[in-house]
Amino acid sequence: MNEQVIGYIESIVKGRPALISEMEQYAVEHNVPIMELVGIEALLGMLRIQQPKVILEIGTAIGYSALRMAGALPEAKVVTLERDEERFEAAQGFLSRSEDGKRVVTLFGDALELAEEVEKHGPYDAIFIDAAKGQYLKFFELYSGMLSENGVVYSDNVLFKGLVAEEHVEQKRIRNMVKKLQNYNAWLMDHEEFDTSILPVGDGIAISKKRGEQR
Repeated sequence: MNEQVIGYIESIVKGRPALISEMEQYAVEHNVPIMELVGIEALLGMLRIQQPKVILEIGTAIGYSALRMAGALPEAKVVTLERDEERFEAAQGFLSRSEDGKRVVTLFGDALELAEEVEKHGPYDAIFIDAAKGQYLKFFELYSGMLSENGVVYSDNVLFKGLVAEEHVEQKRIRNMVKKLQNYNAWLMDHEEFDTSILPVGDGIAISKKRGEQR
């Protein structure tokens, strides 16, 4: 999607509450990665269609997407995980200022070590993965078993600024990340228990729908 189209979509998106705008500005000033506006709006649209009651988010950052999801789904509970202490505290501060934040449960720690605590709040109708990109496959394997019947896993950043389509990436660290995402995307598409589609919105969103007993 070219910049002109992105700019057009952003220009017609409905205005956000003051707290959300403040969080967007905070993210810019403190270099905190949050979902691009077009991407989060697409995710919220899909969630409004699905209507999940319990959502697991892997990667809270400052609580932006958690609060957006809670705001879009007035009856949903969001359980969100964050390992960075400064961002975790910032998220709690922002969430405490919103009524929607009362339906968000924040858990501090490494997502790969919180499965026992996370399971207490499940099962989950939707899982949103937006954390360390090199660990996506591990996150999926660890938590997809906590999905309810017909649950959906949403994975953000799977196109990584389009680099997954490049034949060669110069910088080694970036190249390794690209390779892991390429492997993750291919693994998702071949998964026997999920049907996956990848949408080129924001930084790329993979939608993995749990298959029923009959296809």
